[in-house]
Amino acid sequence: MIRRVARPFLDLLRQGITPEKIALTIALGLALGVTPVIGSTTLLCTLAAAVLRLNLPAIQLVNGLAYPLQLALIVPFLRAGAWIFHAPLPALTVASLFTLIHAGVWHAITTLWTATMHALVAWLVFSTAAAILVYAFSLSLLRRAWRREAAAR
Repeated sequence: MIRRVARPFLDLLRQGITPEKIALTIALGLALGVTPVIGSTTLLCTLAAAVLRLNLPAIQLVNGLAYPLQLALIVPFLRAGAWIFHAPLPALTVASLFTLIHAGVWHAITTLWTATMHALVAWLVFSTAAAILVYAFSLSLLRRAWRREAAAR
């Protein structure tokens, strides 16, 4: 499994894309992929790839891999946002969130607007720190792989 996920990134190294660009792609794909707004991550990753000239398929691969993590973190981000803003804690689970969305997207948006804005602040704080750590860790691994590839030539 790990080799299947790592192979596209190693192929990018072989194509001449720098370890820094690939590490940034991974870090931003993961950070944007866990945004607590379902349905926004594809657009956010596409915009990041276009603006920063990153590999679009690679960032979308990371985004897709992050989807289960996004679902797992929605409620914690809602709770963290409520804590940051001293707001009432929304009584939500992932299941109740999907039930609310299925009842009507507009109703879900208006019902959860404030809680979602608070969750986005919590996500921004968390994802900034996480992206920096992921970038540093993946850059280290990619530079090592890049040196191995260069030595093998």
